Amino acid sequence: MSEPTTSGSVTITLDGTNKSSSAPLVQASVGPAVADIRKLYADLGVFTFDPGFGMTAACESKITYIDGDQGILLYRGYPIEQLAERSDFVEVCHLLLHGELPTGPELKEFQHNITTHTMVHEQIRHFFQGFRRDAHPMAILCGVVGALSAFYHDSLDINDPRQREVAAFRLIAKIPTIAAMAYKYSIGQPFVYPRNDLSYAENFLYMLNAVPAEEYKVNPILARAMDRILVLHADHEQNASTSTVRLAGSTGANPYACIAAGIAALWGPAHGGANEAVLKMLGEIGSPENIPDFISKVKDKNSHVKLMGFGHRVYKNFDPRAKIMKETCHEVLAELGIKDEPLLDMAMEMERIALSDDYFVSRKLYPNVDFYSGIILKAMGIPTHMFTVLFAVARTVGWVSQWKEMIEDPAQRIGRPRQVYTGATTRDYKDVAARG
Repeated sequence: MSEPTTSGSVTITLDGTNKSSSAPLVQASVGPAVADIRKLYADLGVFTFDPGFGMTAACESKITYIDGDQGILLYRGYPIEQLAERSDFVEVCHLLLHGELPTGPELKEFQHNITTHTMVHEQIRHFFQGFRRDAHPMAILCGVVGALSAFYHDSLDINDPRQREVAAFRLIAKIPTIAAMAYKYSIGQPFVYPRNDLSYAENFLYMLNAVPAEEYKVNPILARAMDRILVLHADHEQNASTSTVRLAGSTGANPYACIAAGIAALWGPAHGGANEAVLKMLGEIGSPENIPDFISKVKDKNSHVKLMGFGHRVYKNFDPRAKIMKETCHEVLAELGIKDEPLLDMAMEMERIALSDDYFVSRKLYPNVDFYSGIILKAMGIPTHMFTVLFAVARTVGWVSQWKEMIEDPAQRIGRPRQVYTGATTRDYKDVAARG
């Protein structure tokens, strides 16, 4: 990765001294410039304080761009709306990994490389038997993915471009298989082997739903919905789980360990569990007639009632993924002909209120991607404890792409955040008898 372009600078002066530091302004191709403060400590003897790194660029990246104020999400420069409508997940995987949409022959080869890696080592089947039947699928996914390095020794050299490529194929291809195995294990059904004649999304739905006793045909509307969910969740810049993958990767850890670290971070309810929280909220409301009372509590600052699935930390106007998910949601509900389903009835009523009530509209609390994806997955019969697992399946390609970019960046260093220490100053040890 080339050295970023600089233009201008910011001068920082330390009060009460004649010391100052010049921070070059690094120019982004899109978005605000960033002050390069790497020489700040050497010049002034101080660090910066930024809890949560909300105002700190920890890396340079060419993969994903977000403009939260304008509601823009770009994968390698392509608007998410165009990719979700006209592309598919495997093509998006190629784009994120390699920077360009594939030509016809390139796409065919890439699809072949993904498809031929969907099976897992047969001994991994026995690995599942060490988990309790009631283990959360995310716990299983995290453990099994972390253990992949014990089965695939030939793709652990992160300095070998070919081994990095093979590891990428394996992770993108095998995680849906492992995720489906985790689900089947949790409900006591036999594992279903992947099929090479199905698309990525079709194959995932097949492994989740098929049983040996009867034929299972994948509904094309549901497969398209799943494909869109995967595309819309494939990457989202330097979020908590992606930053975790990069931090773990900066140590030189193998790719399977790094992705397992990302899965662990995604598991947190403040991150990957948002669509599951939407269904939990609807369940707590109970029935459509209780919605007005719930909304009044949301509006009451003293009630501490949380509204899930509306608004977004990054997107200040609207979530560009939500519009696509809304259309997909209504397609799925129409295809399945679901009626008299309380949770879905409540969801649709909540959507209506959010789009018409001034409290929501004025605060830009529009339904976000988690709101609609949760409804879709519920309608498709996928249990809520699998929602975050599906998120991990989609996000794997983003994690791998970010990991690969970091490894190939000559400027990358091991991650080592600083701190503001506010504990005790130096003090002498006292024997226990002298401590009173």
